[in-house]
Amino acid sequence: MNLKRQLLLVSLLTLVLPWAGYQFIHETESALRVGQQQMLAGTAQAIADSLARYPEEFPRGPRGDETVADQLYGHPLGNRPEVDGYFDDWGLERASLRELRGVDGPIYFALGVANESVFLYAEVRDRSVVYAEPGSRTPDSGPTFFDAVSLINTSPLYLDEEIVFAAEAPGPVIPVRSNEYGIRPDPAIIAAWQETAAGYQVEARIPLSKLGTHIGVIVSNTATRLASPARSASFTSRKPGALVSVSPGLEERAANLAQAGMRLVVTDVSGWRIALSDQLETAAEQPTGVGSRWLRIAYDALVETAAAARLAEPDPSGRERRDYVAQALDGEASAGWFRSPEDDRAVVAVAQPVIADGQIIGAFMLQQSTAAILSLRNEGLVRLMNVTLIATLLVAAALLGYATWLSRRIRRLSLAAEDALEKDDLRKALPSAGSGDEVGDLSRSFSRVLRQLGDYNDYLRSLASKLSHELRTPLAIVTSSLENLEHEPLNEASAGYAARARDGADRLRRILTAMSEASRVEELMANAEPEAFDLCAVLGSTVAAYRDVYPQREFVLDTDLDAAPMSGSPELLIQMLDKLVDNAVGFSADGDTITITLAGDGNWLRLGVANPGPPLPERMRYQMFDSMVSMRPGKDNKHLGLGLYVARLIAEGHGGKIDAENIEGGVNVFVTLPGEQHGE
Repeated sequence: MNLKRQLLLVSLLTLVLPWAGYQFIHETESALRVGQQQMLAGTAQAIADSLARYPEEFPRGPRGDETVADQLYGHPLGNRPEVDGYFDDWGLERASLRELRGVDGPIYFALGVANESVFLYAEVRDRSVVYAEPGSRTPDSGPTFFDAVSLINTSPLYLDEEIVFAAEAPGPVIPVRSNEYGIRPDPAIIAAWQETAAGYQVEARIPLSKLGTHIGVIVSNTATRLASPARSASFTSRKPGALVSVSPGLEERAANLAQAGMRLVVTDVSGWRIALSDQLETAAEQPTGVGSRWLRIAYDALVETAAAARLAEPDPSGRERRDYVAQALDGEASAGWFRSPEDDRAVVAVAQPVIADGQIIGAFMLQQSTAAILSLRNEGLVRLMNVTLIATLLVAAALLGYATWLSRRIRRLSLAAEDALEKDDLRKALPSAGSGDEVGDLSRSFSRVLRQLGDYNDYLRSLASKLSHELRTPLAIVTSSLENLEHEPLNEASAGYAARARDGADRLRRILTAMSEASRVEELMANAEPEAFDLCAVLGSTVAAYRDVYPQREFVLDTDLDAAPMSGSPELLIQMLDKLVDNAVGFSADGDTITITLAGDGNWLRLGVANPGPPLPERMRYQMFDSMVSMRPGKDNKHLGLGLYVARLIAEGHGGKIDAENIEGGVNVFVTLPGEQHGE
């Protein structure tokens, strides 16, 4: 198996584990939810059958020309609010307020039931509030001469009375009851009036004993006497609709039937909520930590369904409109899944029709939190995270070890190839050559390249000597013929041809001599026995000789060393220095100073030859030490570009390196050589 497939296989192992874990947890959660739903459906059926034995507790729904919209709902209030004209202590959402269309804008009102009393709250938009004059509320004046909120209290057959809430000033209000017996204040009804920037607010408490079964709300605005008073949609003709509220009997029975962690909701045939027992279990503890949170988010994104994103809380209007409740009111049991907005817990809900005497009189809804299932799921997610973390660490360690082993193999191969190049041992066996993977293929390719390079180097090394040997005899014949020809009488044109031929023969002879010198240097380096010598002493004698050979130049020896012991061939080093000095002389002018420097720390010695002249192009920094590369100005046929090449051979033969750098006003060619500690 190749390396690509090996790494791919190992990487895929890290993906299989969390995917399989997610699927397992999802299947387990789904099975637990189905079981919980079936159990809950059985419980709901039993409770619905129990409630069906009390049909008198269920309102029969709209009668005659009434509709569901004609009915008003009295919200159950947990605590009896203080009658002060404000809504903030009702414990209801503002979405529970119903809306009327008023003259100056919308009017919002709500009815609540608590402690055998009905509570009324109204927010009226009124640009000009008109208060009642003291003593003005008489049978002849009517409600149109002052702003008022009226509660129409009647039986299903005829109009009984009107309870009028009108204020002489903000604060407590004494309502007026208007019926067939006349108009009179009723101190048993408590009310309060508060003026607002947009109009006014009215809050009232009426004992249940003073109300009938049908109620409507009317708001009168005296600013537009020609306009009809705003009436709640609970009116059919002149008759208000029924007041629907929580049944105390059903509420008590629901509380007795409720189990821990369950919410029971009973509705009438129109879907109005007439009993509620809210005991949903709190959500299970969620996984903590950044890793756990992201794990749960990943789970929800991969396996959670969008259907669970709906809300589980009761409708604030008091009427249940969910599909599964409507299905139950049509006579068919149903179920639904929800997610609580407070703590993001999942909630399962089942609905059963309540049937008495073959008639559907309502619906029973049972909700239960999946906190226990969620707890198991969360625990599973945490365990999955831990196992995944451990597995990932193990796989990462395995990959790291594998990558380290692979890197070590490649590094060994690279070092072996570099060692073969440095030691000119191009036919040595490279590591991993017998392996069947890509590293083995690379090792065998390197071996073939090195063998071919070795053959080519052998050919190049022998080429110079072969050419020198094969060309010297023809060159001697050509040279002697030209010499003989010079003694013959020649015309001017023939003499010119002979002179150019002689120059070409001389250049060819210099080329053969230089090639022979390079070959001879390689042979000398291969066969020379190293000896210990002082490089400072060698430089002292050679620099003095250069002053005699090149009188047009100034030579300066710059060194702080008293001695520079090293091991090698002093003759070859002198030859190397000759090449460097010759190069410096060629690129300088008469009167220039050529500086020879020697520095070092005992381990390494740096020998440099600096000359004034043009800067060295960066692209030629490494090419100038190759064979047959010359940068001398003009057409200098005497220099063939082999001098610095020979210098490089000698430097590398002594374990050193040669390089060049631009300095201020010139160029410095320097050689780094090992000192006496590296010479052996």
